[in-house]
Amino acid sequence: MKTNTETILVPIDFNEQSMFAMERLYYTAPFLNLDIVLLYVFEEKGISGSLVSKEEFSNKIRQELDNTANEIQEKSGRKVTTIVKKGKVYSQILATSTEVNARYILMGTNNSSENIRMDKNIIGSNTLRVVRQSKIPVITINGKKISRFVHNILLPLDLTKETRQKVTNAIDIARSFGARITIVSVLWSKKDKDIKAELLQQLDQVSSFIENSNIICNSELLEVDGGERMLAPRIIKYVEDKGDIDLIMIMTQQENKLVEFFLGSAAQSIIRMSKVAVMTITPDEIGNEQPIF
Repeated sequence: MKTNTETILVPIDFNEQSMFAMERLYYTAPFLNLDIVLLYVFEEKGISGSLVSKEEFSNKIRQELDNTANEIQEKSGRKVTTIVKKGKVYSQILATSTEVNARYILMGTNNSSENIRMDKNIIGSNTLRVVRQSKIPVITINGKKISRFVHNILLPLDLTKETRQKVTNAIDIARSFGARITIVSVLWSKKDKDIKAELLQQLDQVSSFIENSNIICNSELLEVDGGERMLAPRIIKYVEDKGDIDLIMIMTQQENKLVEFFLGSAAQSIIRMSKVAVMTITPDEIGNEQPIF
């Protein structure tokens, strides 16, 4: 299946968290004006020892997928296509995202095909690989709250060039949903007055840039003791205290200017701990960034 129409790709395995991710489509796809592709990846090892045959299992999955697609199409008003593939889950998700011209991947933080302990705060290995390797934004769903999806976007910023690339993505999403943007920076070294001044200056610059795009923007510098390890907990606490944030936008990081990307411990912690949706963005290659302010 190849298409020129942009879509949102939703891997689904019918476990609880993937179904919560699927329900977000009712509120997400229409605002983004995207058609929907549901993907089920069939891993043969997943039915070893099962009482049903592979053919029966496959037919059952296809029927459930079709029923789900019909429900989503009726509620969202968007065209829904289903795809069933065989192979490694993460590699098939990444390959399919290119085939269906996906603008976003929307998925739960874990899936039932992985032998992980029943801990709701675990990031499944498939999800982690997709987030690390995807060239398009990945929206991960860990919580169960269902809303209009995006009223307020939280944009954590640091002083790297890559982090500024999030701003244009946040503006695009905010325009689609009529949302506002909240930008924050975390200062974990209160004695470093130069860093504090630089962070405050950046917050002011970014806030002005967003407001000039006719989007409501608030900014705040969060100070915390305990060093960098407190970055993720402080952001999560801020989200919980605010109570009106629906999406956190974070970035993977480039390692030694190579093509490969990694997901830092703070980013993983945010995905794992957050009860609101998290959008992870891969930065452009070093040297290709365009200054926006």
